[in-house]
Amino acid sequence: MDSEREVAPGLFWNVIKQGAKAYFVGIKGTGMCALSELLHNRGITVSGSDSEEVFYTDAILKELLIPFHESFEASHIEQGDKRPDLVVYSAAYSCEGNPEIAEAVRQGIPVLKFSEAVGAYSARFDSTGIAGVHGKTTTTALAGTLLQAVGLPAQILAGSAFGSAVGERSTLSLGDKYFVAETCEYRRNFLSFHPQRIVLTSVESDHQDYYPTYEDIREAFVEYGRLLPPGGGFIYCADDPGASEVAMILRKEKREINFVPYGFNAPGDFGIEDCKVSDGRLVFRLRLFPAGLAVRIPGRHTALNAAAAIALCSLLVKKEFDGEGNDGWNKERREGLIKALEGFGGAKRRSEILGEAAGILFMDDYGHHPTAIKATLKGLKEFYPERRLVLSFMSHTYTRTAMLLDGFASSFENADIVILHKIYPSAREVYRGGITGRTLFERTAEKPGGGRVFYAEEIEDGFELMKGMLKSGDLFITMGAGDNWKLGKKLYDYYAGTSGGGPQLRA
Repeated sequence: MDSEREVAPGLFWNVIKQGAKAYFVGIKGTGMCALSELLHNRGITVSGSDSEEVFYTDAILKELLIPFHESFEASHIEQGDKRPDLVVYSAAYSCEGNPEIAEAVRQGIPVLKFSEAVGAYSARFDSTGIAGVHGKTTTTALAGTLLQAVGLPAQILAGSAFGSAVGERSTLSLGDKYFVAETCEYRRNFLSFHPQRIVLTSVESDHQDYYPTYEDIREAFVEYGRLLPPGGGFIYCADDPGASEVAMILRKEKREINFVPYGFNAPGDFGIEDCKVSDGRLVFRLRLFPAGLAVRIPGRHTALNAAAAIALCSLLVKKEFDGEGNDGWNKERREGLIKALEGFGGAKRRSEILGEAAGILFMDDYGHHPTAIKATLKGLKEFYPERRLVLSFMSHTYTRTAMLLDGFASSFENADIVILHKIYPSAREVYRGGITGRTLFERTAEKPGGGRVFYAEEIEDGFELMKGMLKSGDLFITMGAGDNWKLGKKLYDYYAGTSGGGPQLRA
């Protein structure tokens, strides 16, 4: 890994120069589209390929005039003057299974995985990696929103669209000095990154196909922390046992890095106080912002994500404007941050409001781990106490469902009605029998209040079931990393008297 990490930046920047050509295999993926946009903005000629399925990124690529094929064929990797200088491919594909990657290798074209390309890109800038089992996408989107508000020359790459506050994009290009990116722990992908700072939101058991135990995944985050140079910053959630444990291990190793805790239990500037719901907003104070802050997204976990983003923003403001005194915070920047935070509309598929029809509020959320589900539902119940909370949940991966079965079954307690579905499979695992969606339904039905739990194997089954159940005043939310978002869209269209499909979020 160390040698790969050192080779990739040189390989990448040697070929990615003004007028160079980059080809992206799986270009409609959220991160792939975002990186292609960053390279496009640097004068690189970008093209690529993906499936025919329509995603929200189709519109972005077409707006940027980035051409892409909707199939994978070796002939797309052209030769001669049109030969790409670099091929970047999504983790969903491999040389063995994709003819375009195989052809690029045959021609001797430099080839990098997405995580390697982002890591190589980060080596050129003052970079911050945002990591964690939960919260990293929203924290990255919040950080981008706040960095824009205070006028820092940064580029931001998130794992989902930021929302309407900064445009339906997964990236922001505000300058060429700082780079802030969501970094993924799966298969230790984040070890390709070159961080000056790390934001760590949470650490607990997940991706059990790769990390069989909690200790395995914790060690990966420790390895990531060890990449920080002397003087680097480690911003971590003091309320999360796993994140705090990683910080403790790094402290014991006497790493010469600056530890910056945030959260309800955190000492210092980024401790959260007086958090409550008021007038359709989550309001709270940080010791650095004693006058108060507000955000229009439910849940104490949202306050934590906001505190993390503010902590990062504060470190960069101090570095950029420290000569002005007050750690770089003048009245204009403080007011800009407060206004931008309250205007933040959330990241795509993170408590995203689809709309209201027939008195029913429709939402969608990507939460696919018991901890995230529990926190999101609790926040929604506090935010909308007058609404009946109706949940559709589709579990993702057989391995995760099996390892966290009791956690999932206990995570729905704040929902008034729960509809469970079949497990959404992953290309990275093969079903070997045993755990199914019905298994989760049966385990959940054994819990107190189990009579409120229903099972609908397919989306169409759920649609028919919900038509007879939903009523004015309900909040209906789809959750999970599967495709049950289609159920929410179909029900919303039905009650709104419209029809048609919606573009899917692609990981």
